[in-house]
Amino acid sequence: MTHNFYTDEELKAFGFKQIGTNVLISRKASIYSPQHIALGSNIRIDDFCILSGVITLGNYIHIAAYTSLCGGNQGIVLEDFVNLSRKIEIFAISDDFSGASMTNPMIPNAYKKLIEGQVWLKKHVIVGTGTVILPGVVLEEGSAIGALSLVKASTDPWSINAGIPSRKVKDRKRDLLRMEELFHDHKNKR
Repeated sequence: MTHNFYTDEELKAFGFKQIGTNVLISRKASIYSPQHIALGSNIRIDDFCILSGVITLGNYIHIAAYTSLCGGNQGIVLEDFVNLSRKIEIFAISDDFSGASMTNPMIPNAYKKLIEGQVWLKKHVIVGTGTVILPGVVLEEGSAIGALSLVKASTDPWSINAGIPSRKVKDRKRDLLRMEELFHDHKNKR
């Protein structure tokens, strides 16, 4: 482990709701409300990432540089083997842009309306760089999202999706499930 990541002792001092083993968080990442963040094992969070609100991360997860997870009160869940490329924005909470209320965090809640909905990325989801995911979306198991997509609706399992707004392009292969079996077999033999 290099000096670019927090030590295990430093991570424990953050006061996370839960933290597994082999968790690498860049010293350049920003963590807000760690008491609402649960981290599994074998996680890497790179430089300039922002995590805030209710967030639950499973195991074997990578969150690349400049990615932001805004969990709010509804939360964001990333199941095992999720991979987030660079500069992804995931929102479980957002201002209402319709003009029916005021916006921004400096305005008291009595004068604004928030849009909230849990975001759930299921097992083996991969999201391409520059993608934005809006509140209430579920990316079903094996979903792949192409770069620079806007995801405002849930996906089908094992689908490849892309665009603004994103739509299903084709089915995704499931070969990686066999690789997962081999990975677990090898891990258990150690």
